[in-house]
Amino acid sequence: MEILIVDDEAAIADTLVYAFSADGFSCDRCALGQEAVAMARRKDYALIILDVGLPDMSGFDVCRELRRHSGVPVIFLTARAEEVDRIVGLELGADDYVTKPFSPRELLSRVRAILRRVTHLHAAQSARPETADSASEPETPFHVDHAGLRIALAGQWLNLTRYEYLLLACLLEHPGWVFSRATLMEKIWKDAEETEDRTVDTHIKTLRAKLRLARPGYDPIVTHRGLGYSINP
Repeated sequence: MEILIVDDEAAIADTLVYAFSADGFSCDRCALGQEAVAMARRKDYALIILDVGLPDMSGFDVCRELRRHSGVPVIFLTARAEEVDRIVGLELGADDYVTKPFSPRELLSRVRAILRRVTHLHAAQSARPETADSASEPETPFHVDHAGLRIALAGQWLNLTRYEYLLLACLLEHPGWVFSRATLMEKIWKDAEETEDRTVDTHIKTLRAKLRLARPGYDPIVTHRGLGYSINP
């Protein structure tokens, strides 16, 4: 598997390249955000390790650019340990957030865990039968492409982050079911440390905005106060 390491501190980048290469990974590296975006467009990396404090642009902005065209897993590296920074990073679609100084061995473990989860997700979704054309299914404007990890509304592919996709796919799998925040956290964010329940509310808000953008006035997500969320497509 190929990993992209984006960090302008040569000592840290060298250490990570050595640790991951010794474990069988192939590593590319760069020190600038714009360069990282360009490299991610040219090559499909298994995962990107991204420093927040880059010389030309913040790692948060790099992640925003990546999420416009890619769902590649991202782990942030940062010297800032404030809660708000962790929340911002995870809500941008990052898969994990590691503060400096850190143990390369611990980071390697986190990378393995994320890649195992992604591999299992792909395998499970690819194995599920497609039912979009089945006469027994109720008519719905949504089409979930499990193999491609994307969802269309009324024939238009939605521009979703990884967690937005997982959240909407979970709701669509059981229309009308009320999912509590705790259930959604366990299903979707169980491997993301330091994530809070309000992350669900934030992603529901951005999902609603994207659905209305694709179909003005359309809001199939139902809020059940004190209980959670459901969808009525």
